Amino acid sequence: MLNINQLHFSYDPNAPAYDFSLNVEAGEILGISGKSGSGKSTLLDLITGFLRPSSGSILLNGEELNALRTEHRPISILFQKDNIFEHLTAQKNVELGLEQPSGADALLKQVDLEGFEKSLCAELSGGQQQRVALARTLGRNRPILLLDEPFSALDDQTADEMRSLVRKLVKQNDWHTILVSHHQKDLTELATRQLALKEGKLHAV
Repeated sequence: MLNINQLHFSYDPNAPAYDFSLNVEAGEILGISGKSGSGKSTLLDLITGFLRPSSGSILLNGEELNALRTEHRPISILFQKDNIFEHLTAQKNVELGLEQPSGADALLKQVDLEGFEKSLCAELSGGQQQRVALARTLGRNRPILLLDEPFSALDDQTADEMRSLVRKLVKQNDWHTILVSHHQKDLTELATRQLALKEGKLHAV
């Protein structure tokens, strides 16, 4: 279980503060919506450690994550774009996320990119590039997966395929997943539960 308890943060002492509390079960996808500036990116930055809260806790199965540096947190992130190095092949991109470089081919096969191992990512479509990024995430197999508008740059068919693939992998690997999106279709088709961010606090949808 991922537990975020009264995570308090403010960019400025005179500005309104954010106060986040939520729980995510293993294998669950929690969807979070909200207007621009409502705090969606702030929440993800606090979980990853890019920002430090003034108080509160982030617990994964009882272990406090706030004390860990960003690179040591058991987290993978899939962004809308800029997930990969375009000058490298698909295989090399996946290997960057692995402790042992062997196994990249099998991971690419799982995301339906068999035969693209030696292709430069600059030559791949947007959907194929996202699949490469997802293969690297699968190889890292960190228990927390953060999805930050990951399908916004994709055409409808590719986005549908990616949503289906993410849903399967989250269940298969028991990832604690948080999806941030302003696209209702992402939330409706992927999220098992939804919260909305308003005035720095999370509310049930």
